[in-house]
Amino acid sequence: MLQDFCRRAGLQTEYWDIWGQRHEPSDQALRAILASLGLDPDQPEPISESRPLEAVAVLLASDTSPSVSVRLPAGYRSGTVSTAIYWEDGSAVRRDYPAGSLDVSDDEGLFRLPLPGQLRLGYHDFEIAISAAGKPDVRATMRIIAAPDRAWLPPALSSGRKLAGLSLCLWGIRSKRNWGAGDFTDLEETVRWAASSLGASFVGLNPLHALHNREPYNISPYLPLTVFYRNDLYLDPERMEEFSRSRWARRIVESEGFRAEIDRLRESDLVEYESIVRVKRLVFRTLFREFLRDMRSNTPHAREFARWRAAEGDLLARYATYRALDEHLHRLNPDLWIWPDWPAEYQDPDSPSVVRFARAHQRQILYHEWLQWHIDRQLERVQRTARDAGMPLGLYHDLALATDRCGADLWGYREFYAKGARVGSPPDDFAPEGQDWAFPPPLPDVHRADGYRLFAESIRRNARHGGALRIDHVMRFFRLFWIPDGMAAKAGSYLHDHWQDLIRVLCLESHRGKFLVVGEDLGTCPDWVRNALRDHGILSYKLFYFERGHEGRPKSPGEYDTQALVSSTTHDLPTLAGFWSMRDLALRRETGLLPDQQWFDSQTEQRLRDKAALLDALIRQGFLPDDFPRDAANWTELTGELHNAIIGYLASTPSMLFLLNQEDLTKETEQQNLPATTWQYPNWKRKMALTLDELEGAQAAGFARMFRAWLERTGRLAK
Repeated sequence: MLQDFCRRAGLQTEYWDIWGQRHEPSDQALRAILASLGLDPDQPEPISESRPLEAVAVLLASDTSPSVSVRLPAGYRSGTVSTAIYWEDGSAVRRDYPAGSLDVSDDEGLFRLPLPGQLRLGYHDFEIAISAAGKPDVRATMRIIAAPDRAWLPPALSSGRKLAGLSLCLWGIRSKRNWGAGDFTDLEETVRWAASSLGASFVGLNPLHALHNREPYNISPYLPLTVFYRNDLYLDPERMEEFSRSRWARRIVESEGFRAEIDRLRESDLVEYESIVRVKRLVFRTLFREFLRDMRSNTPHAREFARWRAAEGDLLARYATYRALDEHLHRLNPDLWIWPDWPAEYQDPDSPSVVRFARAHQRQILYHEWLQWHIDRQLERVQRTARDAGMPLGLYHDLALATDRCGADLWGYREFYAKGARVGSPPDDFAPEGQDWAFPPPLPDVHRADGYRLFAESIRRNARHGGALRIDHVMRFFRLFWIPDGMAAKAGSYLHDHWQDLIRVLCLESHRGKFLVVGEDLGTCPDWVRNALRDHGILSYKLFYFERGHEGRPKSPGEYDTQALVSSTTHDLPTLAGFWSMRDLALRRETGLLPDQQWFDSQTEQRLRDKAALLDALIRQGFLPDDFPRDAANWTELTGELHNAIIGYLASTPSMLFLLNQEDLTKETEQQNLPATTWQYPNWKRKMALTLDELEGAQAAGFARMFRAWLERTGRLAK
């Protein structure tokens, strides 16, 4: 029966939307999703010739009697099972067990095999040899991942303190010295200012993933080329070590035409990605020639790079090969923009043609590896500056859910992604027909069979040089909404993942990297998911607009969760000033996102009710005086008094972290991203209203004093 087959595969045969309405995907949709998983409900399941061991077991290190399941071949029940676990440090523990002494496991046909010795946190290798008289030995191996019970928390939070920070989009920092977009030097200055002037404990960032930086489709930080490496847009060429030694690079930068172009890009109201990348890469190429001289001379600088490169392994090599191959093929044929259009011989990263290309173009591949090394070095310096400035966390990074179907990850690791389906979300207030995010979902069983290597690497690399990591759409670890190709978004359904394994690996990486984890659990998130996050020490994500209590009234500060991050908004939602002026509704109408005038009128009426409810809460909780005008719900400006009250409201919650968007500090009306638009709105291009000099000067002093005063009053000031 199809329904039973779906349940065994982890595919839901019904789901509920945000309004509590039940949806039943069609049999056609369910079959299409199963086909994307390589499953056919009409074919009898083949007799399993299973290995004695699964590919991986993710266990708790606190378990005092750890074990794994083993399948004993017929005729070996009277034999011996010899085991060895090889710890990460190279040491090993061996034990032999009579096969007949093993207890029957809960799973049919399996036995419980004790693990030799107490587990240590980490990634270990386990092997067995099953022997019996007159029979050949049966050998098998598996990966053992031993994880802590909960994610890491910094001592400041473990001791009961609360912290606060400022989030910003790195590209949008304005300064007198950058080349048209914020860079890591700007970020370093911002970190110093946030620590000293605001008393902030951390600075939140957009995902820094590598992009093609082509407008308008390839600039979203949430749809990257790869989740393993970062965008060279943010590199500061003038702080790369080679710059001080490169006469030619300095000549380029000091030339009149070059300076004029940089001045133009710096003064532009929006980030001009392609132009900025073009001028930066002109200098990068010149600096790379200087670095090649270092390599020929085997300088300490070159040896440091060689050590870093070796540690990065195949992930770096494959990413850099993709970048070099993409540039090469585009030069040969300017109409080639994406790898699915490349000649077939280059679409497989392991093909003989790609191997030959890599041998013939080592310098081009090395160039992209060298850029990533400099990114790593500059970001490390920013985090060091943050900690030296007294920030308990420093940088708060963001890991995107998606990876571009035409990007490096899908080229290099497409066997880990489904064909014939996309990821999206069910109907909600913002998208009554559901959302189609147009990227392929990961294949849970393939990642499991690989021992979760790519998953662990994605966590580890994105949290590097930071004290916190935000997981975009954390529900991905539990279930994703799959949409069959050729069908509407709401025709899809949820597929469940091996969530317990994924959460445990996340907790292990959190302890190793000493970073806390925030799970973005907004939207249609069931209670069982939030309970699991709470049990594993992962902070929930709470927004001012959405937190409602009894009869739909806004929660009082005291009703907010403790194990949570509370924030004013996100990149996809209106700023505080935009919310109060209803600028976001006007934008959605102007860009054709609203179905009709009636929908706009309905949304406007609801917004006025929401504003009135929030206003009532601010007055009731004492953040505004009792005689504050009730008609402020009709105002189209966020006044200073209202602004102060909202910041105080959020800072006063018991939530561990309070995060304020930079746009909400300076009362800007325009949001960074208007969902469901590309060319209709300047997504991911908006710069700060103020330059760094202005932030540090009198123009922003009032905002800074107000924010710092609330942190001091609510015990959130960094110490």
